[in-house]
Amino acid sequence: MDLRALLVDDEQLARDELGYLLGQVGGVEVVAQAGNGVEALATIGKLRPDLIFLDVQMPGLTGFEVARRMLDDPGARTSAQIIFVTAYDQRAIEAFEVNAVDYLLKPVDLPRLEVAIERARRRISSERRPDERVSEEQLGQLVKLLAERQTRHDRLAIKVGNRLLLVQAEEIVCASLAEEAVTVVTTHHAGTATYRTLDELQARLDPAVFWRVHRSHLVNINMIREIVPWFSRNYILRMRDEKKTEVPVSRAQTRRLREYLKL
Repeated sequence: MDLRALLVDDEQLARDELGYLLGQVGGVEVVAQAGNGVEALATIGKLRPDLIFLDVQMPGLTGFEVARRMLDDPGARTSAQIIFVTAYDQRAIEAFEVNAVDYLLKPVDLPRLEVAIERARRRISSERRPDERVSEEQLGQLVKLLAERQTRHDRLAIKVGNRLLLVQAEEIVCASLAEEAVTVVTTHHAGTATYRTLDELQARLDPAVFWRVHRSHLVNINMIREIVPWFSRNYILRMRDEKKTEVPVSRAQTRRLREYLKL
């Protein structure tokens, strides 16, 4: 039997994308959509869906406020299971305080969505009370999942002029430390990172892709345009950004680079 689902997000494109993914998963019928929290509560009360995919940041009522009203207001209370879908990972613990099934980060991965739906099915079939709190073990599993997601798929903020831009980790070409500031270069932008040290930034990136080729420089090995021989058998890396940034390779890292590239 298909689960009847309500999609709640203030962005139509986000709802369309999630609806498409649910069609790929199968077993879920989207019975309605809502663009804000007030509309969501009215639709929940009318249709009584089995499953609610709920964005966090919305005008009016946030996703958490919608979930709390569902728990606290007898008129809004329902057995529907909640899966938060959001671009922000900072409030995952709060999701479990309102008894959410799961907390998915945008862009949603299809395999991860399948896991969330299976969790909802198990909870529905076990007929758990909607106000029952999750166990510490389940909470630990979520924190572990988020930590893994942050390590390799997180978006990073860089300050470019007066703007704060969010970039995918794989967009980073290189990063350098100078005058106690970490500068991050992407294919089209260069800005100051929100991390104070290269060590902090490096800890959030995939070590198989991002190499510390110098004490003050970190590079994405997939973004190397050219390797320029330098004195004493060292190298300069010319990167794939608009300015073709040049990054020195330390003597200690030259051997690793040679082995990797079979030079």
